[in-house]
Amino acid sequence: MVRHPTFDYPAQMHPHFIPPIQPLLPWLDLAGLAVFAASGALAAARARQTIVTFCFFAMVTGTGGGTTRDLLIGAPVFWLHDAAPIAVCLGIAGLVWLTPRIWWPERALDWCDAVGLAAYAVYGAGKALNYGIPPLPAAVMGVVSACLGGIIRDVVAGVPSIILRPELYVTAAALAAGLFVALTLAGLPAPWPAIIAALAGFALRAAAIARGLALPAYRD
Repeated sequence: MVRHPTFDYPAQMHPHFIPPIQPLLPWLDLAGLAVFAASGALAAARARQTIVTFCFFAMVTGTGGGTTRDLLIGAPVFWLHDAAPIAVCLGIAGLVWLTPRIWWPERALDWCDAVGLAAYAVYGAGKALNYGIPPLPAAVMGVVSACLGGIIRDVVAGVPSIILRPELYVTAAALAAGLFVALTLAGLPAPWPAIIAALAGFALRAAAIARGLALPAYRD
């Protein structure tokens, strides 16, 4: 079972400190980790790689965003103090490796990534708030948590980064993280800020996948 800190730090450490992390957030962390690991393993499956590459892709995709977030906010890097995140990544990699590729739709990677994006954006923002990070940077940490794993996956796979596609991606992460921070600061009781923000972020990303929603591009 994944162990999660309660972040019980003195409230006076920062004026924007939020009391101990909402009960739903650890589950979002676990969900984000698992589906991001799956998206990494699916990227390896697309490239017809070995089980070792499956495991590597699952681990760097699942832990990449959270590692960067923890280093930036001054938190212990989560997977260095608990073996469970790595075990989850390896388990997901093994599961994808053992299942026929026909079981995974062509856009399965995108949908797994969408779930992870919404879950990790909320969790990353919540963890940053609980470490005393002010609201705006906390929301940015949510975006970093949500997006960086997928970026690392694409760079390692040698494919165009997901953030360079025309449909909304970072915007969906920003919506989830920003909405969570805003609702939490507004005093909405847990777990509603996490639920509403994660659903909103996923809905926007899902619409972008299904209908190609995009922001206007720069023109000369």
